[in-house]
Amino acid sequence: MRAVNNDRRYLAFVIGASTVGSAIEWYDFYIFGSLAAILATHFFAKDHPVAALLNTIAIFTIGFLFRPLGAIIFGWYGDKIGRKRVFILTLLGMGLGTALIGVIPSYATIGVLAPILVFLLRVIQGLSVGGEWGGALTYVAEHAPDGKRGLYTGVLSPAAIYGLIISFFVVLGVRTALGEEAFRAWGWRIPFLLSLVLVLISLYVRLRLQETPMFAELKARRAVVQNPLKVTFTGENLRRVLIAGAVSFGQAVAWYTAIFWALFFLQTAQKLDLITTYKVLLPGLLVAPVLHIVMGWLSDSIGRKPIVLTGFVLAIVGFYPLYTLLGRFAQKDNLQYWPAALTVMGLMLIAAMVWGPLPALLAEYFPTQVRYTSLGVVQNAANGWGGGLVPYVTTWIQTATGNLMWALVYPIALPLLGLIVGLLFLPETARHRLWEQPGAALATGDGE
Repeated sequence: MRAVNNDRRYLAFVIGASTVGSAIEWYDFYIFGSLAAILATHFFAKDHPVAALLNTIAIFTIGFLFRPLGAIIFGWYGDKIGRKRVFILTLLGMGLGTALIGVIPSYATIGVLAPILVFLLRVIQGLSVGGEWGGALTYVAEHAPDGKRGLYTGVLSPAAIYGLIISFFVVLGVRTALGEEAFRAWGWRIPFLLSLVLVLISLYVRLRLQETPMFAELKARRAVVQNPLKVTFTGENLRRVLIAGAVSFGQAVAWYTAIFWALFFLQTAQKLDLITTYKVLLPGLLVAPVLHIVMGWLSDSIGRKPIVLTGFVLAIVGFYPLYTLLGRFAQKDNLQYWPAALTVMGLMLIAAMVWGPLPALLAEYFPTQVRYTSLGVVQNAANGWGGGLVPYVTTWIQTATGNLMWALVYPIALPLLGLIVGLLFLPETARHRLWEQPGAALATGDGE
């Protein structure tokens, strides 16, 4: 394998371009969830407001459910024709899907066609982010030098949080500038339309990127596999997929419970308005990226596995008391701001531990020939089917029963599964020399 590119400026550009692009895609993906309560009044009948909200959250969840299909489609091409070209396609798909949501007429204007169109555009978003996320992680990991992969992928790992923060500031800014009445009437469309501008900026930056040196080496040696999907799900790699999948499902559910369910919990269970919710979450969200980077950096020295599994333990024993405290501190008529914000920071620590080191671990776990497909399928199935169901399942149970413990059964059970599988089967990869892999075809006879 040829030597890693030691040009620090280009490596910084790679990480920056990948992170900014992913953050913008996650901004696109999350403004829908941030505005769920308002979108429910525009795209569904208003005679059943609770049903309308749940239907909106369900459509939000649809985007997550289509992520694995996007990983399969785009991952296949990423392992066949290269990381960079697919990287650009996913960005365009996300930008188009998001911008068009901003121009769909309301239910009052076109009836049931409104939620159908939103559904279709959420599918496009789900497919696009499914291809983007595995691609971004693969792209950065294949540029990062051995010994620092946890740090560099740790910068990228909170891209979804960057996107969430951007969405918060955009929504708050537009809402403040227009006023509540105008924002609810038509101003909510502006954050969706703005995504097109952000995507074009990111596209300009990404067009300047080069192919990863590892994939270029595979092409030079004619070691690119003909059918990445087949290789991903056969032989020894299938075992890797199953082990990584179980751990990733635990990570995804823990991460979304720590990061994103707080947004729904504060608005539905605690009845806080959107602005107050943002204010409670914002300190934790600003700290969270630093925690992710620290955990990724720390994993380069002490290992990926101990940090991730400790995060699972904290999720299992910590979610119920932390959400109990958040419910106590964040009451509509008696908000204790800093205790509530500090409780959110506790949730962010759990999220950083389960996710910060994991991108590097997964990149090191899968062979270069099928890394895009394998990593993408595992992560998007886990985050799309596991993590994506968290807002809907927990909100539905919390609304139906009013019982916090029942609402948290699912968010606790999956990290427990990840902990058991991780302890028994997951290897430590921090000392894996990715740049010393021979680059030969996998032992399937599927090389070109």
